[in-house]
Amino acid sequence: MKLSPLSVPYRVAQKAGSLLFSLVILLFTGATGLVEAFGASGLLLALGGLVALGVALVGYEVAYYQRYEYELTADTFDIRSGVFSRRTREIPLARIQNVDIRRNVVQRFLDIAAVDFETAGGSETEAAIRFVSFSEAKRLQRDIGRRKRGDADDDESATDETDLLFALSDRELALVGLLSFDLRVPGLVAFLASSSVPILSSAIPSLSGLTVLAVGGLLLAAAVLLFSWVVGITVAVLNYYGFRLSQTTDELRYERGLVQRYDGSIPFEKVQTLTVEDNPLKRRFGYATLVIETAGYAPGQGGSYGSEAAVPLARVDRVLGLARDIDAFGEFDFERPPKRIRRRYVGRYLIALGVILVALYSVNYALGGSYPWYAPAIVLPLLPIAAHYKWKHRGYWLDDRHIVTRNGFWTRQTRVVPYHRIQTVIDTQTIFQRRWRVATVTVDTAGSRSLAARDAAAVDIDRDEAKRLRATLETRLQEALVARRREAARDDASGPSAGSLDVAGGDADATDTDATDAESSDSSDSSEPSPTPPESAASNGSECTDDSRHSDDSDVDSTDDPMDEDVADERSPDRGNGPDSV
Repeated sequence: MKLSPLSVPYRVAQKAGSLLFSLVILLFTGATGLVEAFGASGLLLALGGLVALGVALVGYEVAYYQRYEYELTADTFDIRSGVFSRRTREIPLARIQNVDIRRNVVQRFLDIAAVDFETAGGSETEAAIRFVSFSEAKRLQRDIGRRKRGDADDDESATDETDLLFALSDRELALVGLLSFDLRVPGLVAFLASSSVPILSSAIPSLSGLTVLAVGGLLLAAAVLLFSWVVGITVAVLNYYGFRLSQTTDELRYERGLVQRYDGSIPFEKVQTLTVEDNPLKRRFGYATLVIETAGYAPGQGGSYGSEAAVPLARVDRVLGLARDIDAFGEFDFERPPKRIRRRYVGRYLIALGVILVALYSVNYALGGSYPWYAPAIVLPLLPIAAHYKWKHRGYWLDDRHIVTRNGFWTRQTRVVPYHRIQTVIDTQTIFQRRWRVATVTVDTAGSRSLAARDAAAVDIDRDEAKRLRATLETRLQEALVARRREAARDDASGPSAGSLDVAGGDADATDTDATDAESSDSSDSSEPSPTPPESAASNGSECTDDSRHSDDSDVDSTDDPMDEDVADERSPDRGNGPDSV
């Protein structure tokens, strides 16, 4: 098969931009020098060189089109390309994870598309086709999925049946924008607004330098927030315009984007983690976002962000319902950290506040002013409240098939990780955590987000409880892998069966990989004894009494959002769904 003939002029136009830029620079900056040095012939020679480069570019793209071929065989996708040196690649269909289609406005007008192939375990695109017709791109996406399932291309009964799960309405799109803040640009805003202080100083000469600095800082902070909000609205609308999520036999398919249109798939057997995200505004109005993390990466996320928003914004009950359709789990009943840890959070905030006060006092002293540098101390009564909410929005919960963790107040993330997706269980203690007799248990999966240290984690739980939790996770991981291998053996014996929406019905190859990777669990606390085997650790943990867990916890907290409905503050040792009951 060949590329679309329209790919030639489009690729030429893409690369000709740099030549046009060079021509403009030549005409407006170098023309006078060339004329003075070589006369009119020098300028003509330079223009002739640019024309020759343009002709060479067109010739190269024509040769690239003629020498680029691809073929979809029974078990591989083959690509042969190269103008000066030939390159042949054979990609096994079993390793292809996603076939993603991208189209910008011009490509949609020309009815062409870029096709990206992601393979299991890859952090970037394995192969890319630039460009084929949109109908051909959809055929590749469809036929690769069929052949991976073992269906024949001419089997009419194998036609993909697609059920629409979610479509983002215009009202919901507006809410996505209004509730989105993109704080990645404050540095740019600060740079652009850095001249505001001298401008303000010259406009209001009667004010002292310190007053101008304070007023300018407030205006700059307001500008950062406003600009970040506007950028968040713009990015949300561009990314999620026309968002649709549908379901086939063995994968989720999505479409989204205004300027750049994405059309991709999320195979169920590649799903690593489900994450429900919200922030104070979303919680106030009862909304949340569902993010699906896979072992590869999602298109449009820069090649390293292994997740895709399955639901950009919807009511919390709708988000949780869809998440349970993808991978069934029960009602959350989080085990929070010991309440004594709130004193540690207050200490952190006091240190931060002290640093700010010292800095303001130093500035005031250096400028010889008499300004209330101690004004930030007004937030002192709020520090215990902030510590309480930090504690309140942390916790973990176990059911028969998952570990669920929750962390964050401004951006709260509730992560659902099936046991069989666990690759490493890490038990860590900082020097400060040792003083408070707490630890953090991190659950690592194959998702790319793991590289950014954004794994599921039970943070600041009691030290003994952390040991029991780690041993429990190791035991349940092995049990889950054994159960999946038995299920795969039964499926092989009974023949191919229909796919299921349940993520637990993944492929046996992924199970074997997870089993190999998950057998090494790390502990970065060198002061602790070496871990005991999972069975003995779990049994020893069940015999321990956890008198220190809530010995200093006497107050009772209330919950205020739908995801906190089933959370109780006091836990009994035999409550039945924590590591103590294993």
